[in-house]
Amino acid sequence: MNNIEAIERLYGHLNDRNYEGVMSCLADDIVWIVADNSPLADKSPYHGLAEMRSGVFERLTAGFDKLVFDAEEIFECSGGDKVVALGYYYLRFHGQVEERKAQVAHIWTIREGRAVKFQQYLDTLQVARDSGVV
Repeated sequence: MNNIEAIERLYGHLNDRNYEGVMSCLADDIVWIVADNSPLADKSPYHGLAEMRSGVFERLTAGFDKLVFDAEEIFECSGGDKVVALGYYYLRFHGQVEERKAQVAHIWTIREGRAVKFQQYLDTLQVARDSGVV
C-alpha cells in the first residue's frame, strides 16, 4: 500500500467514525496538531495514541453528530513521506439540525505505512460561527 492509499484508508475509518480503525493507521508516537483556534486546539499538540483517544476522538464523538472529510485532492510531496489532503469537513454539531461545511487542509508525515505526524489547517472562523461561539 502506498502512502496515499494509507491516508485514504484512514479517512474511510474517520468518516465511518471507526476511531479504533483510524488509530490502527497511526504510529504509537503520533504527533497530532490541530488548527489554532479550533475546538480541539486547547490540548494540541496531542502525543501518542492515548492522548488521541481521549483528547480527540472522545471529544469528536461528544461534540459532533457528524464529521466527514471529503478530499478534493490528495497528493504526495517532500520525497514521498508527506501526504497533503485538501477538501472540506461536512459536520453537524451535537444538538444542531443543520449540516455545516468548512474548508480544511491536512499534512501527514508517513513512516513505514503509518502516520507519525498530522497537521491541520482549518477555516476556524467558519467553525466558530457555525457552532454559535461567534
